[in-house]
Amino acid sequence: MTTTISDRQLEIIGAAGMILTVSGISGLTIKNLAKEMKFSESAIYRHFTGKEEIIIALLKYLARNMDERYTKAISAEQTPEEKFVTLFQSQFSFFEKNPHYVVAVFSDGLMEESQRINETILEIMGVKMKHLMPIIMEGQEKKTFTNEITTDELMHIVMGTFRLQMFKWRVANFQFDIKINGDKMIQSVLTLIRNKQ
Repeated sequence: MTTTISDRQLEIIGAAGMILTVSGISGLTIKNLAKEMKFSESAIYRHFTGKEEIIIALLKYLARNMDERYTKAISAEQTPEEKFVTLFQSQFSFFEKNPHYVVAVFSDGLMEESQRINETILEIMGVKMKHLMPIIMEGQEKKTFTNEITTDELMHIVMGTFRLQMFKWRVANFQFDIKINGDKMIQSVLTLIRNKQ
């Protein structure tokens, strides 16, 4: 994930995300992308070899963005609960401003497109786990979070809840306030995973 992305490439992946939002994976073609951006197909091919590379660039950009955002947002002075809230609020704020990234991860048919795309989606999950795992472990060590469930299982429960929330927002065509609903979800999950003793 060390590759840098040019401003023009960022524009292209942004436009690709918009097309995914409106037309799904079948609507994302180089022809439609060129039309959306008001320039020639050959201009797009100067930046990307094809559709798969555009989708992968979009997903890798999201993974890098998440990694950088989480690293900046979470401080060592915060309690495990504060870190947990910060991590998810950061994600909900980002997606509220950039809903096409949600579409990229939850687009119908995207996982059937290619193995490389699937591997890149796994990278995004890896970034989330890299930041969430230490928060849950610290919370369990400090007896803030329950130890009745293993760290791994707690991670799956938390990440599954988050994914379901994003999926519901996507299926609802972004019609509800993801930050308000997200905050409620964060508090509900914390109620479930807090140490009751």
